[in-house]
Amino acid sequence: MLHPLPGDVTDPPPVELEVGFVGLDGRQVRMGLAEGVPVRFEAVAPVRAFPSFKRQRYFPGLWWSATTRRQVGYESWLERDHLMLLDHDPAVVGIASQPFWLFWQHDGKLRSHAPDYFARRADGSAVVVDCRPLTRIKPRDAAAFETTRQAGREVGWDYRLVCAPDPVLAANVRWLAGYRHPRNAQPEVTAALREAFTVPGALMDGAQQVGDPIAILPVLFHLLWSQVLTVDLSRPLHDGSPVAVRAAR
Repeated sequence: MLHPLPGDVTDPPPVELEVGFVGLDGRQVRMGLAEGVPVRFEAVAPVRAFPSFKRQRYFPGLWWSATTRRQVGYESWLERDHLMLLDHDPAVVGIASQPFWLFWQHDGKLRSHAPDYFARRADGSAVVVDCRPLTRIKPRDAAAFETTRQAGREVGWDYRLVCAPDPVLAANVRWLAGYRHPRNAQPEVTAALREAFTVPGALMDGAQQVGDPIAILPVLFHLLWSQVLTVDLSRPLHDGSPVAVRAAR
């Protein structure tokens, strides 16, 4: 769920912005924001670690991304859910967590912020994502988020400040994510399922039409994850959920 920044942002738009990131050789790189536009931030290493310690309030971890075929870090279950949704989006071709530091001066002091995610789309466009519940956005945080939004506007990146996603959508995608690995993409079964759902029909009916559901459902769920087949994920998935072949774009 996207949400607006609170109305009490007091920091003015920055005059000069810089980005700091980890280069291919593992060294820290810092440059002007405009200079950094060609950098493939979707492929960089995180600029900071994901610590884990006793009595931690949040739950960091690693998500194996079907998009990038590598582990991507998260610092909370909220971040994990939005990382999962980015991974599920067929328009997204690259994702990195904590991709860069954004630096700027405010009242003579250096300010910085590391967004949660940078995602690259197939058309070359990009989106920067921050995850934060509305109740946890303090004025200083709001100013940093607004600066990040302004930075994106400067260089043509979209910016999203997101809170908890719809619980039904998240639960459905979390289930399908269990079948995201390409080992579930079996070409012969995929072709048969595409044929079965040429005319939209109930999920289980289509699976049974192709073969034993125990063997067929993992492939069907993989195709729903990758959105080769489509279903309304705003409603709980069940045997009768209407499934269809995704329309060509």
